[in-house]
Amino acid sequence: MRQSLYFAAMLAAAMPTFADNQKRPPIIDMHMHGRTSISLDENGQPRARGCMPQPCQVAVPPMAQSDEDVVPLMLETMDRYNIVLGFLSDRPDRVKKWIVESPGRFIGATKFDPDLNVDDLRKDYESGAFLGVGELGPLYWGISIDDPRLEPYFQIAEDFDLPVLVHLQGIGGPTKAFRIRTGHPELLEEVLRRHPTVRVFLENAGFPFFDEMLSLMYMYPQVYADLSTITWIVPRPLFYDYFERLIEAGLDKRLMFGTDASGSPEIFGEAISAIESAPFLNAKQRRDIFYNNAARFLRLSDEEIAAHHER
Repeated sequence: MRQSLYFAAMLAAAMPTFADNQKRPPIIDMHMHGRTSISLDENGQPRARGCMPQPCQVAVPPMAQSDEDVVPLMLETMDRYNIVLGFLSDRPDRVKKWIVESPGRFIGATKFDPDLNVDDLRKDYESGAFLGVGELGPLYWGISIDDPRLEPYFQIAEDFDLPVLVHLQGIGGPTKAFRIRTGHPELLEEVLRRHPTVRVFLENAGFPFFDEMLSLMYMYPQVYADLSTITWIVPRPLFYDYFERLIEAGLDKRLMFGTDASGSPEIFGEAISAIESAPFLNAKQRRDIFYNNAARFLRLSDEEIAAHHER
């Protein structure tokens, strides 16, 4: 693994403080992606992670300076924070590469793509190559989550009893087809009626649709949510306002930590710091969000949980 003083300094700067004599408890990251290359800006420099609202300035520069940096730095940073398991969503070929690179570290999941051959995808699930479904983000193609084209994915999840990551929220990456209305959480309701046993978790707890998420999560106990991109992409006070309302609503047992890290290891530190620094959380709630809620949602065995705590 390639090391340098620069990367060590960047990791140290991105890490939230944790006493040297304390071992960081295990963390499950319920929202990752399998990129293996960096993105360049208009000046040919590594692109910094996004921020909202525009115009805004990113405080933490990108750690990876070349394609060769991405995988080693991502895995090294996961080790530093004791991220023992990641729900890894991407194209099937990318996910398989990451699983080979670090066996046992990831729950492989394939994202929605209208061009994917669903019959071939089902064969991958039959072989045990993937243990999750999603990220299902059809709104990037201008498609609603209740569209019939998504039905094969939910059917796979039901047939193999797998968790599903769904992108339903009012923000997302810029694409010409993206429309805010296709990210409305209520669009998921009929899907849940058709597949009542499927475990679903929604990216960013449906931000900023708080009222709709409250209705959805109160009515459907199989629905959980991650706190991922909004830990670092929007102003911290805005995130805390939304987050605290979810806690006050009694949903602290169904919120799970995530990063939405996609070749950007510096994001881990920002996301972890946002949860650790939240003044309205107690220690038990932090541990539930970092690990316990995901362990329950994923139905990890006692043996798996014990192994994670022995790392």
